[in-house]
Amino acid sequence: MADYNPISCDDHDRLELAVMHATPLQLTYRDEAGRLQTETHVRATNVQTKDGAEWLTFHLSSGETRTLRLDWIVSFEELNSGA
Repeated sequence: MADYNPISCDDHDRLELAVMHATPLQLTYRDEAGRLQTETHVRATNVQTKDGAEWLTFHLSSGETRTLRLDWIVSFEELNSGA
């Protein structure tokens, strides 16, 4: 695994708030193969530190749960609850 590059404190705080308030997100990230992925209406459920990196656990609208290293996130946007 490549060295972890911490994300900005502001982005980290926004992700933690999304977890606390169950705010839906649009999330764009690079997967383990480096491919750009975009997921819409994901629900972030946890931000945690393990194995020397920070991770986001989230649920897709299909019900699938994924875990993603925070430094793989390219961008994310909070969506309106009704969106």
